[in-house]
Amino acid sequence: MANHNQHADVASTTEINHVDIAIVGGAMAGATLALGLAELAKQSRSHLTAPIKIALIEAHKPSSEHPGFDARSIAISHGSIFELKQLGLWQHLDALAEPIHNIHISERGNFGMTELNRESLHLPYLGQVVELEAVGHKLFNLLEKSEVGLYCPAKLQSVAAGIDAQLLTLEDGQQISAKLLIAADGVNSKVRQAFKQPLEQVDFNQTAIIANIHTEQPHNGWAYERFTQTGPLALLPMAANQGESRLSMVWALEPSDAERLLNAPKAEFISELQHAFGYRAGRFIDIGERFSYPLMLSYMPRPIYQRTIFLGNAAQTLHPIAGQGFNLGLRDVVCVLDVLKQELANPEHQDIGSVAVTHAYLERRKADRQSTMNNIEFLVRGFSNDHWPLVIGRNLGLRLLSWFPPLKAPVARQAMGWNKG
Repeated sequence: MANHNQHADVASTTEINHVDIAIVGGAMAGATLALGLAELAKQSRSHLTAPIKIALIEAHKPSSEHPGFDARSIAISHGSIFELKQLGLWQHLDALAEPIHNIHISERGNFGMTELNRESLHLPYLGQVVELEAVGHKLFNLLEKSEVGLYCPAKLQSVAAGIDAQLLTLEDGQQISAKLLIAADGVNSKVRQAFKQPLEQVDFNQTAIIANIHTEQPHNGWAYERFTQTGPLALLPMAANQGESRLSMVWALEPSDAERLLNAPKAEFISELQHAFGYRAGRFIDIGERFSYPLMLSYMPRPIYQRTIFLGNAAQTLHPIAGQGFNLGLRDVVCVLDVLKQELANPEHQDIGSVAVTHAYLERRKADRQSTMNNIEFLVRGFSNDHWPLVIGRNLGLRLLSWFPPLKAPVARQAMGWNKG
């Protein structure tokens, strides 16, 4: 594998590195795609005249400071784990994961509540929780052993669209020409900005505080979604650390409350959290470092451009209410791999970055992207509203799920990520 370091003495060279596919952004979506493409390139060698060359450009090495591999934990759905197994990646991440056996959904101060349980759905788990920093190190270890040309740490300075290829210039002067450019560089995508592509945004006027919580009693694989007056409060089970039971917290608050609680003394924060959540998960006894970020829905109406595909958070960034961000991004990744596999298997294959390839991706992702974004916006607005008909309606809905278990099947299917684009 060619490993290109930003600090190498390359500023004086003008040689262009020609590749078939360049990925900008190496967090969860970009790293997963690069590894999937490396495997696809191996499988395609026998019938292609030349091997596929792949480059991955990433500004940061994995650490708690990495914006994509930071201190957060994420829930990987049952459907996403199936896809990661198909890609040969889950076996490397399995040891880092903590299973979700049950999900408890409730609304503070009202009667609505329901549960999803692995036993009733005849599954070993509903999903798994991983810490992003640990996953980042594992994925980068795999990348360094692969045939992907890894440019890290390296920042994109500019990109110029060409008829036959996109030309990327890095801040250290290196240049890469790619027949297909894949932008996985997050909500502030530099590729999207360079091509002046539109981004729609819906501001929910909420700020999320994230932190790890230590609890007095073991979590026993329970995840919680608690709807409060200010917004949803989610707790995910984490792997024990030195015997301590831990939960990963995402708490959506009004911006002024979030600012106050972010800077509040630890004891005060824990007290307010306990009051908002209750004691269903036991007593909260400690909290790690707190982080915050504004909550909004950002999406590109058309996540393609000339010889360019946008995926993951570069294409759409979701409210964390249902934990679907990475799961939707992984379905983007799988779709790219499927489209390219079909293209490479075509005897008349000519151009991996053709209009046919980018438009096939656009059409195949349209329905899943739209329905997922609509469902999440409905949840956010429906559960962040004290209008009494809505309060009664949503609480009856949660109760109905408890009273009539067959109604849970489509809800569980959505929660577990069984949506194919």
